[in-house]
Amino acid sequence: MGLFGFGKKKKDKHEDQVEDAIASETEDEAAAVGEELDADADTEGADGTAAYERGVELGPWDIDEDDAPDYDEYLSLGAFYLPFVQGIQLRIKASRADNSLLGATVTIGHSSLELEAFAAPKTMGLWDDIRARMLQKNAAAKEVEGVFGTELEMPVKTADGKTHPTRIVGVDGPRWMLRGIFSGTAAQDSDAEETKVLNDFFSKVVVDRGSEPLAPNDLIPLSQPLTPGERRELAEKQAGDANDALRRPDGPLSSDQQVEQEATLSRGPMFSELR
Repeated sequence: MGLFGFGKKKKDKHEDQVEDAIASETEDEAAAVGEELDADADTEGADGTAAYERGVELGPWDIDEDDAPDYDEYLSLGAFYLPFVQGIQLRIKASRADNSLLGATVTIGHSSLELEAFAAPKTMGLWDDIRARMLQKNAAAKEVEGVFGTELEMPVKTADGKTHPTRIVGVDGPRWMLRGIFSGTAAQDSDAEETKVLNDFFSKVVVDRGSEPLAPNDLIPLSQPLTPGERRELAEKQAGDANDALRRPDGPLSSDQQVEQEATLSRGPMFSELR
């Protein structure tokens, strides 16, 4: 059975190669932009291209926005909440160094979408500068106007020498940027049903930036997936623990309470010790 309606994605060598190739094309530029933003928070965007107007009728969404979709039935990954889509498969990307969770990839049919959420400054977004650096590094990359504003079409070369097209989008939110990397059919055919499904999926993601201090372009930490049922169980347990804490006396125990506690503590062992 799939996780919250998401199928369990088996490890695929071809997909691993594509993800590694994408990572090699994107990681350096993102880090460099983060360093520049630390030094100058007033940097202008890469060019005068039209920005994607997010947060009015279109997502991705911030968790605190009034118009955000009801995410009670979404899958939680800490940094963001993912909507349910019938037939979709989920794969979590972890660091080889320390097994920390880095991103999530959803797949449907012959199309995949890799998601990563980054911290951003309060006063400006990240996507314009990251896009400009990626254009400088990869001569075959080009800007196109797409569903999510100015997007990148960028071929990546895998370890086997093959070239695969990708479509990279970035959407800036309040103190965060959500990056989506589309591959397979969703990177090539804008009219394909798989493309429309993943575009809609990306637009319904709800981002939870959190309040912890993060440098510009740090990945917002992911957590283990929690289904809606698991989140409700956790909330009920936390509420019960809070009620128990409220019932505990703050001051010294009364004489009756002391007698009861002493009697409890003086009972025989509850477990047998095996030697």
